[in-house]
Amino acid sequence: MQKNPLLDPAFHVPWPALTADLIAPAITEALARADAALATIKGQPLAGVTYANTFLALEKATEELNVAWGKVGHLQAVADSPPWREAYNAMLPKVSAFYARIPLDAELWLRLKAFADSPAAAAVQGVHRRFLDETVAGFRQAGADLPDAKRTRLEAIQSELAQLTQKYSENVLDSTNAWELIVTDESRLQGLPGHAKAAARRSAEAKGKGTADQPAWRFTLHQPSVEPFMTYVDDAALRKEMWTGMVAVGRVAPHDNTALIQRILTLRAEKAALLGKANFADLVLERRMAKNGARALGFIEDLQKRAQPAFAKDARELEEFKAQQTGGAVSRLAPWEVAYWAEKLRQGRHAFDEEQLRPYFPMNLVVDGMFELVRRIFGLRVIARAPGEVPVWHPDVLFYDLHDAAGRHLGSFYADWYPRESKQGGAWMNYLITGGPQPDGSRLPHLGLICGNMTPPVEGKPALLTHHEVETVFHEFGHLLHHLLGEVEVKSLNGVNVAWDFVELPSQIMENWCWERESLDLFARHHETGAPLPEELFGRMTAAKNFRSAAATMRQVSFAKVDLLLHTRTPEFLAAPDLVATAHAAVADCLIPTEPPQPLTINRFTHVFGDPVGYAAGYYSYKWAEVLDADAFTRFKREGIFNPATGADFVRKILSRGNSADPMELYKDFMGREPDLQALLKRAGLAA
Repeated sequence: MQKNPLLDPAFHVPWPALTADLIAPAITEALARADAALATIKGQPLAGVTYANTFLALEKATEELNVAWGKVGHLQAVADSPPWREAYNAMLPKVSAFYARIPLDAELWLRLKAFADSPAAAAVQGVHRRFLDETVAGFRQAGADLPDAKRTRLEAIQSELAQLTQKYSENVLDSTNAWELIVTDESRLQGLPGHAKAAARRSAEAKGKGTADQPAWRFTLHQPSVEPFMTYVDDAALRKEMWTGMVAVGRVAPHDNTALIQRILTLRAEKAALLGKANFADLVLERRMAKNGARALGFIEDLQKRAQPAFAKDARELEEFKAQQTGGAVSRLAPWEVAYWAEKLRQGRHAFDEEQLRPYFPMNLVVDGMFELVRRIFGLRVIARAPGEVPVWHPDVLFYDLHDAAGRHLGSFYADWYPRESKQGGAWMNYLITGGPQPDGSRLPHLGLICGNMTPPVEGKPALLTHHEVETVFHEFGHLLHHLLGEVEVKSLNGVNVAWDFVELPSQIMENWCWERESLDLFARHHETGAPLPEELFGRMTAAKNFRSAAATMRQVSFAKVDLLLHTRTPEFLAAPDLVATAHAAVADCLIPTEPPQPLTINRFTHVFGDPVGYAAGYYSYKWAEVLDADAFTRFKREGIFNPATGADFVRKILSRGNSADPMELYKDFMGREPDLQALLKRAGLAA
């Protein structure tokens, strides 16, 4: 009998062969085998339990299911279609229920505890000791010690949360795709950069909304369309139209997420209470660096306090600038005016326009330069495979192999950079196969992927990126390196499987190289002439780096704070007549004052509500990890940004270690001390 392609363990995944009709039989089969493997562990006599037949057997039991379901979830994110979505949603409750049951299985827990409490457990050392301790802590945190009735209820909560959060994500995707703005009068697009106008015209033609003789320009709510439009279009009425479309995402029937948010928060609070925690944040953060909701909230409120004076100044300056330019009175801006006037102010103050950088950031050179960068710093070689040599899920997708200086094949990865309607928004990294050190002393390669929604190529020109998009490419590649460089023999402790408030360190530290002249010289070259980024333009770019940085900081603070408040004070928000309005009022002092007020994004906040846990009570992690990355980069600045010894130390002590030790221990091993907040404040221009 031919093997179901979804269960094919081949390193080169046969993507074109993965069709929706394969999902149910493949996942049903993988679930059955995982269940049988768990039954074998549960069948062990208590007197005969060993580390190998309990903990290691548990690690192995779900491996096939993890990999197969990972492929299904990945295609749901990059190639959504009605048949795939239907098949995915049909299996989602079964898979969610299966994973939720594992830590609630009394017989399984009995055997794990029996070994953990035995004298033999004392002999388990190193990474295996870490795995044993983390597994026991994870089971307890998930409810292993609960009585039967509570365990049953917890399983039901987990299953319902999986379905609700999937529906939330679908609503965001569908309402994003349902909106478009067609402009037929080119004069209304005054101010819009040429590349954005060309992309909009091509989009209209592709959708049958315009022709060569009767051109039209189509704009969507995908980031490459939104950002230049809201920043540069002079026509305020058009900007208001797009803003209205943006804020309606997840707020208007049939894609209204409001009721889903209330139900998700209700279930998360109930889950926390079942597990003996005061709130969901305390439950989630127990094994992260912050440890509890109060400490995370304290960190964010401290950052807010430090940024508040500069934030107020940023807001006031923008109002005064607009009044000066228009001859009107100083008053609050409309929310669709903020990005536009901020860009005008930046151009006036620094003679700098982000669009001036695009010609120097063609995607192919950015990626090649990034690969050269990691060769110099980390001793890595990235080799592209020829198109068609390895199966991919879309013609735009590229495939690469990663080798170390000794020629070892450390891993491989796919790169999928441009937006499609069938693909979720944003940028992300994920892993498909975890290799690493094997019991026989060999090492298997890892397999990962990196996705984005960058400005696509247009009219024969290469994709020309904004500097922010360049940072995003570097950021996601940092996550990817964390996976591919893993040297942890226990797969579930490899790579990005670390505390959530530590996971952004390897990604965010990479962004620092996007601001250094030496590293920019590796890739910032004009796509037509090959000329390097002019020194004068580089000077204006760096001078403008911290322009309105307090406003940018406070934006992240607002996301983190509303997330933590919703998950630490859930009952008061649920009791409010209007949850969204109450949440808005709670973080109003973090938001740029506009008229009308800028609404909160919680109806399209997929980071927090698009997954049963995800970034819920964890959005603060971005700022927390920024403290780590700003501080850790001071060592590179001190010892040389291309210093291979420093790079090797970072690989040895951070990138290769995964979750094999407590993250603070890993950090202190690299820096010799705990992190210093001052490094971030200085980098952001918020401290001298």
